[in-house]
Amino acid sequence: MRWVLAALLILCVCAGFIKWPVSAAPDIFTDVTAQAGIRWRHVSGEESSERYLVETMGGGVAFLDFDRDGLPDLFFVTGGETPKSPHSAPPNNALYRNKGNGTFEDVTAKAGLERLPFYGMGVAAADFDNDGYPDLFITGYPACALFHNNRDGTFTDITEKAGVKNSGKWAAGAAWIDYDRDGRLDLFICNYAKFSYSDIHRCEFNGLRTYCAQTAYEGEPPTLYHNNGDGTFTDVTAQAGLAKLVGRALDAVSIDVDDDGWPDIFVARDASPNLLLINQRNGTFVDAALDAEVALTADGMARAGMGVDAGDITGEGRPDFFVTNFNDEQHALFLNKGAFPFQEWTRESGLAALTRSFVGWGAHFLDFDNDGTLDLVFVNGHLNPVIEKTRLDVHYEEPPMLLANNGKGVFRDMKESAGPVFRSRYLGRGLAVGDYDNDGGTDVVFARLNDAPVLLHNNVGREKAWIGVELQGTKSNREAIGAKLTLTAGGRKLTRWITSGTSYLSSHDHRVIFGLGDPPSGPVRLDIRWPNGNEQTVSGLKLNQYQKVVE
Repeated sequence: MRWVLAALLILCVCAGFIKWPVSAAPDIFTDVTAQAGIRWRHVSGEESSERYLVETMGGGVAFLDFDRDGLPDLFFVTGGETPKSPHSAPPNNALYRNKGNGTFEDVTAKAGLERLPFYGMGVAAADFDNDGYPDLFITGYPACALFHNNRDGTFTDITEKAGVKNSGKWAAGAAWIDYDRDGRLDLFICNYAKFSYSDIHRCEFNGLRTYCAQTAYEGEPPTLYHNNGDGTFTDVTAQAGLAKLVGRALDAVSIDVDDDGWPDIFVARDASPNLLLINQRNGTFVDAALDAEVALTADGMARAGMGVDAGDITGEGRPDFFVTNFNDEQHALFLNKGAFPFQEWTRESGLAALTRSFVGWGAHFLDFDNDGTLDLVFVNGHLNPVIEKTRLDVHYEEPPMLLANNGKGVFRDMKESAGPVFRSRYLGRGLAVGDYDNDGGTDVVFARLNDAPVLLHNNVGREKAWIGVELQGTKSNREAIGAKLTLTAGGRKLTRWITSGTSYLSSHDHRVIFGLGDPPSGPVRLDIRWPNGNEQTVSGLKLNQYQKVVE
């Protein structure tokens, strides 16, 4: 009788009459914004009747441990008021202190970071004076600001003394880079376009006032400030050979492109050729973007480059580049083959089909599942509300995207398992990554135009083996921006860099997470090339925790 009952049971299960409970896999990311206590909202001044282009593009965000308690905090940059866009209260930035229990505390007022005397755009966080605490450089129009970290929870505006106001210019992204390897971080600023509230550009669609195209505005060259080591900077744009590079720059990433030990700069530019600035090791740069075939499309057209990031997506130990663009242009991927030209891999990677309808902004390579392969996350969102009156396939609000890398630079859309945020639409702008709860999973935050940001907790990274590394420079700059790290474990080599700039208007946790998949069976070795060129090898690193390595 028992075998008859067992046979019937098997028959019922196979026929689908009995459904055993199945535990669903967790979403890769969970939106924890509300429970984290983040209530700040970005303000663009979009209520203006004049439709100033600056209103469409802001929203920077930074992960930084401003109080050095080992817990990454969050800083958000607001836009501000434009003429004819009054608000009941002045728009403010926001600094949130990580309390270590999954929640954040708004400490903006105490820190002295609430207000800006200009329209805010982005943020670059780094320890420019090597005192052990990260400082904040905030970009905008018609000026920028440098806030020194006083190491007591407060910041002081030292812009005038430092000489980095960048007066009269519309600055977008910025990157800290020790371009002369003297151990002090210098500052590269992406200037967007010649702009003035008094020089009004009028554009209409079916009689409705709308924003003009970026090509209505003349571009500007970037600015490079040299760190003098005494709290002041010198404008060396002309001496560095950058003054002639006029174009609409939006963001940059500083990284050693040619592996000569000196940091270079990739600049994403809007309806202007991208730049690939190769460090000549004498205080000057040469643009090699045309030779590298990253400046233009194969048809010789400049795309609308907004966000940019660099990382080794194929495991060859060289930095590849990803650039977000406008709808119909596709977000672009360039593979570094060790010599010029680079190989455009946009179609082969799947990005051409996945991104054709989107306007992209913040982006970052990350290993979301810690399998050792860099994946990709980016946010989208259109500039102009009237787009939906002209196109059925392009929307004003657009979904962010999480793409899994198969290890060969081919990507798969993870929207079905990534979480509800990746199946929703937003006006995404800046994006930053960092591990705010120190569990080894890379978390993500992104800013939204005229709305609250979104903080995403990574639910899956901690399930795999990982090693976290924080570098501290002594002869090199304190945060080791510009360092190259190569981890050898279990027969694999993983290469990462500590970069600055990247994404769009945003700044990231400077710690490095090496995802390992399964725990390695053999020894683990970390080879570091510090920003000043010195080399160091470290062994005995422990799994599933962060460790500090001092130069």
